[in-house]
Parts: sequence; structure tokens; C-alpha cells
Amino acid sequence: MEQRNIAFIGAGNMARSLISGLINAGFPGSKIHATDIDADKAQQLGAEFGITGSNDNVTAVKGADVIVLAVKPQFMAEMLTQLAPAIGDFGNKLIISIAAGVSVARIQSLLNGHQNIVRCMPNTPSLIGIGMTGLFASAPVNAADRQFAQDMLQAVGKTVWVDNEAAINGVTAASGSGPAYFFLFMQYMVEEAQRMGFSADDARQLVQETALGAAQMVIANPETELATLRAQVTSKGGTTAAAINAFEEGKLAELVSAAMQAAQHRAEEMETLF
Repeated sequence: MEQRNIAFIGAGNMARSLISGLINAGFPGSKIHATDIDADKAQQLGAEFGITGSNDNVTAVKGADVIVLAVKPQFMAEMLTQLAPAIGDFGNKLIISIAAGVSVARIQSLLNGHQNIVRCMPNTPSLIGIGMTGLFASAPVNAADRQFAQDMLQAVGKTVWVDNEAAINGVTAASGSGPAYFFLFMQYMVEEAQRMGFSADDARQLVQETALGAAQMVIANPETELATLRAQVTSKGGTTAAAINAFEEGKLAELVSAAMQAAQHRAEEMETLF
């Protein structure tokens, strides 16, 4: 990975995961500066990873080649409105935003028209290095900057590029919000297993290991359709078939579609708010 000076504006969980992934991949801590409105939080992050931590956004950005916008969406406008006049011309700096619901056009308008922007949508498994991130680059972003953004996000998992910004909202619906869908499904399975008489610990282990095994089988069989994998464990007239029939009767496919459409619609709404 190319070694550039990186400024993380915001020192929350996602910034922490990216910094941890970079350091674990051998990226020098001396080239990372993380800032936060809470100076103690930034300094603790600095001490933990051997980077610079402060509450001085201007100094961090002036010394950076890459700026990672990692503040909450509702604080983005205020932060950039204060930062932009102090910086003026952002030159060739690469801006990488990991804030949900803040469009490239909005960031450009807040950064004096700066065009070199990559928008990303990572998910929470990035916190343990197995995340999934969708990326979109504005037209002026060159190949080297695209590669740097990809390499940085791949320090915490897998990546996929989308050709138009609207598709980032689809990424949000599929993978950004996706972990919560699986957590909810697992929660209901654990609760039902407990009603069947299992202890809380045993119920959780039964469900979590089954979920892990199913995911690993999907990964291990990339050429096999998910429907085929499901059919392979669904004997006609058997227990799995009875469960699948109950899902179908409950219109599970329609519920999943409605949920993902709702997430996508909310992501679109958020772009008008921030």
C-alpha cells in the first residue's frame, strides 16, 4: 500500500477500526493523525496505535495527503464549514468520506468546490477486520487515488466499487445495514431455542455456530447458487422443508424486500437532510 499522510477527522469506532487495520497491515503510525472534538479520546487513540491524536483539525488536514471524514453525518456540515475557510485550496488532497447520507455534491459544496472525493459505506464487521465496503469515486478521482482508497478499506475487509452514487444507497441496504438483519434473525432463533428448553448459553452457541458455518459454506462454494445450497439441506418432506414452508407461508421474501427497500429509501432521505 502506498504510504501517504492520512488525517482522520473523527475518532469513533469506524475510524478506530480503519486505523487498527492499517497499523496491523504495516502502515506507519507516524503518517496517521486522528482528531476528535474530545481531545482525550483522540490522544488515547494516539497512545494505543502510535499515531498523532489531537483536536486540531486544521493542523491535521494541512499536513495530510488523504483526509478521512469520519464524523457523524449530522455534524459534517458544521465541521467542514469551520474547516474549509482555514484550508482554502485543498489542492490534490484525496477526501474519503465514510459518513452515511452525505452526498459527494454536498461535500464538494462544503469544501470550496473540491472534486477529489471518494464516498464509502463500510459496515460494522469492519471493527473486527471482516467488513464489507462499497465505494464510489467522483469523476476527477484518478486511478492512484482510487487504488489508495480501496487498499485502505481492504485493511478491514472486502470492497466493491459502484459506478453511480445512487448505488451507495443500495450498498447501505444490502451490507451497511445488513448485519442488523442477521442479528435480528439470530435473536429470534435464540429466543425460540430457549423456549424449547435450551439454556441461554447453549441456545446462543447453537445459533451462532450455525450462522457461522452457513456463511463459511457460502464462501467455500462461490460457484454454487444460494438456492442450491439451501436445497442440498432440504429433504423432501423433512424437518428443514417444514421450516422453509413456514417461512414461505409467512412471505419471508416479501418481508426481506420491504426491509431492504425501506433502508434504501431512508438512505435517500438522509441525503436531503445533511
